[in-house]
Formats: sequence, C-alpha cells, structure tokens
Amino acid sequence: MKKARMGKNEMDDLMAYDDKADDTDEGIGMCGWILTAISWLIVIVTLPFSLCVCFKVVQEYERAVIFRLGRLLQGGSKGPGIFFVLPCIESYQKVDLRTITLGVPPQEVLTKDSVTVSVDAVVYYRVSNATVSVANVENAHHSTRLLAQTSLRNILGTKNLHEILSDRESISLAMQTILDEATAAWGIKVERVEIKDARLPEQLQRAMAAEA
Repeated sequence: MKKARMGKNEMDDLMAYDDKADDTDEGIGMCGWILTAISWLIVIVTLPFSLCVCFKVVQEYERAVIFRLGRLLQGGSKGPGIFFVLPCIESYQKVDLRTITLGVPPQEVLTKDSVTVSVDAVVYYRVSNATVSVANVENAHHSTRLLAQTSLRNILGTKNLHEILSDRESISLAMQTILDEATAAWGIKVERVEIKDARLPEQLQRAMAAEA
C-alpha cells in the first residue's frame, strides 16, 4: 500500500536504489560477512544492553537512511517508528520530510530595460525522497538555497521593470518550475514560490514621485 501511494518518479528512484542495495549485499565480500557476523555476535553477547544501542526511533515526519559498511542498505529509508542498526558496521542519517521555508535574500538585478532592482523571494519545499536526497547531493538544502538565488537573478534579468512590478505571479510560477525540475534529482519537491518585494533605487523612486 505504501508503494502504491508513491509517485512514479519516487518509485523509479526507490527501485534503482533497491537494485544498488542488492548489489551491495552481493559485493560486500568475505571481509564484510565476517564483520557482519562479529557485529551480530556482539549484539547477542551483550544482550539486553545492546538493544539500547541497536534500536533507534524516528518521528512521523522523519526517515532514516541506513548505510552498512558505507553502502546503502536494501529497502530504502526506514521509518517512521522503530528500526534496527547493527553496531560498528551500520550508520544512519535522519531526514526531515516537513515543508521548509527558504528565504531568498535580496538579489540586485539589472532588468532587460537596464534598471537596477533589488528583489527577494520565499521558497517552500520539502524532501520527497529521503534516500536520493542523501545519496545524490552533499547538502540538498544548501544546494537548493544557492539554486534559488541564481534562478531568481536569471529570470529577472529577462524581464522589464514594469513586468517585475505588475506580473509577480508569472515570475513565481516560472521560478517554481525551474527549481522543481532542477531539484528532482536531489529528492526535493518545490511546492510554492512567492516574490516578496521589489525595491527600486532611491533616485528612480524620487523621479517617479515627481512625475506623479
């Protein structure tokens, strides 16, 4: 049922990483199997104290991406709830699936009609695939932040001043489309983009006020 509710892209990513995990189990070698056996032996010998170390919990809005001997574990991310981690050979990374509000700092842009304007925006996004967001990019949130800044500058550079002031909705939609397509490979889903404010140079403001 869980897989049936996933989108096509998420299913494709999960199947791809399941295949990689299968290859991992086959390719850990004799040394890997020995270390795994030793780890299980430690767990059994130190029972019940080892259970305090092996059992982990992630919240409803979190997922855990587990690596065994540096490779992705079969089955994709774990959670929510309790999951099991073998000591010494397995590590995990928590991923927050809640929507994140990203404030894009003011970007000074030269418009198509050669006017300098400072524009800031807000981007709402979330992690749609925890495994991909950990394995495909070093820092998905930082990468999304930088991409949002460059995308805002690139889009505004193709607009005239009156378009920026009067047609913010189309700019927001264009920016959302660009970000969503670019961050899909990082397991990120951009839900909404809003242009907050467009500030004109003081000289231009005085000139417009004088004409009014």
